[in-house]
Amino acid sequence: MEPSIFFDEVNERQGVFHRRTFLMGGVVGAATLTLVGRLVQLQLVEAQRYQSLAVANQYRFRLIPPPRGRILDRNGIEIASNRPDFRLLIRGDEVEDAQTTLDAVSQLIPLPDARKRQILRQLEVTPHAVPVAVANDLTWTEFSRVNSRAPELPGVTADMGESRVYPFSGAFAHVIGYVAKVSQGDLDRAKKDNPSGQIDPLLLHPGFRIGKFGVEQALDADLRGKPGGQKVEVDSVGRVVREDPAGDHRATPGRDVVLTLDADIQNRALEVFGAESGAAVVMDVRTGDVLCLLSAPSFDPNRFVSGVAEAEYRALHDFDHQPLLNKALAGLYPPGSTFKTMTALAALESGLVQATDRVMCSGQFFFGGRYFHCWKAGGHGAVDMNSAIKSSCDVYFYQTALKIGPDRIAKVADAFGLGHTFDIGIAGQRKGTVPSTEWKKKAFAHNPANQVWFPGESLSYGIGQGALQVNALQLAVMTSRLANGKKALLPRLIKSVGGVERPRGDAFGDLPIQPDHINVVRAGMQAVANDVGGTAYKVIQLNLGDIKMAAKTGSAQMHGYGNTGNGAKARDTTNMAWKMRDHGLFVAFAPYDDPRYAISVILEHGLHGTNAAPKAVEIMKVALLKDPDMRSRIERPLPDEPRPTASPSDGAPDETLAPPTDAPVGAPPTTGQPRT
Repeated sequence: MEPSIFFDEVNERQGVFHRRTFLMGGVVGAATLTLVGRLVQLQLVEAQRYQSLAVANQYRFRLIPPPRGRILDRNGIEIASNRPDFRLLIRGDEVEDAQTTLDAVSQLIPLPDARKRQILRQLEVTPHAVPVAVANDLTWTEFSRVNSRAPELPGVTADMGESRVYPFSGAFAHVIGYVAKVSQGDLDRAKKDNPSGQIDPLLLHPGFRIGKFGVEQALDADLRGKPGGQKVEVDSVGRVVREDPAGDHRATPGRDVVLTLDADIQNRALEVFGAESGAAVVMDVRTGDVLCLLSAPSFDPNRFVSGVAEAEYRALHDFDHQPLLNKALAGLYPPGSTFKTMTALAALESGLVQATDRVMCSGQFFFGGRYFHCWKAGGHGAVDMNSAIKSSCDVYFYQTALKIGPDRIAKVADAFGLGHTFDIGIAGQRKGTVPSTEWKKKAFAHNPANQVWFPGESLSYGIGQGALQVNALQLAVMTSRLANGKKALLPRLIKSVGGVERPRGDAFGDLPIQPDHINVVRAGMQAVANDVGGTAYKVIQLNLGDIKMAAKTGSAQMHGYGNTGNGAKARDTTNMAWKMRDHGLFVAFAPYDDPRYAISVILEHGLHGTNAAPKAVEIMKVALLKDPDMRSRIERPLPDEPRPTASPSDGAPDETLAPPTDAPVGAPPTTGQPRT
């Protein structure tokens, strides 16, 4: 049987074949066109971009910390600067076996096992691109030894950075503070403050130090500067092949900060305090510039730059003289008889007391069923305001404070800066307490029985005791405003930052006090220092030509003495333990006839203001001798005039303390007596 051929079936099969061929060809063609197009894009259109990426993969930038800005005194003397620091760094991304590398390094420089373990822990938590410090402050011999073996130590770099140095050691420690390694707390705060939550890579660099307190902390952002970068070529595993100096980015140094402090005055202040504890503040009464802001004893901030040993820090912390506390700003003390200037001004401003009014001082004042003693057992006799300030008569100020009340005293104290904190550019100030009837209501809100101001409290208040507490800066501001007589001066510590001047302290309001009243008080302070019988006459003679000081001494109690009836003898704390002794205070300004400088000195547990006065004299002399106008005046010949001499019975070493009540603050006194 003949096979039959169906042409329509053959044609159908051929049609299917051709359709599939065209379809597959189209797919292959499209793929080929896509590939060619992509190759064209990569090779021609985006060639420059990928070339840049390849170069970036070949080169890296090592972060270079910027030089920290200097801190200078008013005359341009460096009080915080930088010095060369030879150091050894290790990078986790360039080392294969960190333990082996550290063992090799320890053959070249001392590297204890404990330090090795610490470095290994740091490498685990530090980003690989960030180096970790192996050692700082290498000697030149150690630095050279490591550099000569550098090819054998991949990932280890010996370079020269900068380290903070404080040339005057402890003289400025409490003001400028210090820098130290960045802590985890610093990193957490930086991350919190950054909206993006990122940490500035500079904070992770082992050579970077951050300000911890004082000026270093307050102006850290200005002092820090901006980091640069060192361009290096690396191989496929990240090892440095060569450096490319042409591609380096220079770091921007931090801004210089100029303070109003004077290095000579500050150093002299630290010298005169020696091992004693206290504070001293000197101000220019024309501008408000702070020339000295000292807290003693001090500490060496250089010890903190690389990290102070725990035992050393604990010794500083536990020392009873508290070298880590800035006593000029944070130490609070009753002002004692230095406050009588405020009581006198408040009395004159009230109109209830005239400067010529006399009070009879028999050595004691009976009030509230008990006697309040004057420091002078036999009394001062009839005294007016001038003689009361000169001799620091307690009885006069007992009666005056009782007559005018606490609120008038508080108002004047407020006008002269007591109870205030000032914007001087650094933190750490404590306001203290200037009591008033309103203050007492708030202070004893949970004890209604003590919300009332008891009349007996006014007696202690009038002589600078009771709840009243101030710091050395406030006393200096008070004295500066008395000396200026017109301007409500504000203290200025930061003179300029990066060459931009800060406002002066006299660019503000006037004192709300009548000038005639201020002159009465100033005349009394002049008598304290220069009249035979003044409480400071024997101890504060400047011996600088015709330049004279005006001053006020003071003593501040540390505890109650009880109502022993023995007068001044019961108040002598000379033979008590140091912490039980009374504080000595002293405020002054000079020259009296043309005020330039004011000073406050607090001698912690120094017994009497007359013990603080000689220190103030030595500090004030430096300020006066450095002033060209004062020097020309000092060098002028004096007329031949006999100088009065004081007999041993004239005057007094100080207004001896009168024992205060043992009752708690706010209760009416029942035993003992207040003291000056």
